[in-house]
Amino acid sequence: MSDRVCNVFISHIHEDDHRLQPLKDLLKSKGCEARDSSITSEKPNRAKDPDYIMNGILKPAIDWAGTLVVLVTPDTKDSDWVNKEITYAHEQGKNIVGVWDDQHTGCELPDALEQVADHMVPWDGDQIVDAIFDRMDGWRDPQGDPMTPRSIPRYRC
Repeated sequence: MSDRVCNVFISHIHEDDHRLQPLKDLLKSKGCEARDSSITSEKPNRAKDPDYIMNGILKPAIDWAGTLVVLVTPDTKDSDWVNKEITYAHEQGKNIVGVWDDQHTGCELPDALEQVADHMVPWDGDQIVDAIFDRMDGWRDPQGDPMTPRSIPRYRC
């Protein structure tokens, strides 16, 4: 039984669906059960209209979650949907946590994540859990070392 439950929306590209369960397993090994509202191939979104996808599917799923977790792999930076999800979560005042996938290090970040993320953490269960529960400051590189402060000011409304 998990000590803590967290409602998250894991923003990712569909090619990385196979990395979501290992991420949730990692959290569970640290006593945190992640209830994930993201759209995956297991619970696909068959809609075609971009407005409906954003307003009817993604926004309610992000609204339900307390934290938006962004799984960062090399192609994440090029995803318009990931950037839209991050922007919307920021507008809603959600905690935004970027997680460096352990199979990829030093990837470029999506623009929106670079600008508004509350935390960037490596593939480390303790650090991810601390970031989800907003118990840490700053950003960490893929090895877990503190990153230099960014020049982009962040404001929470």
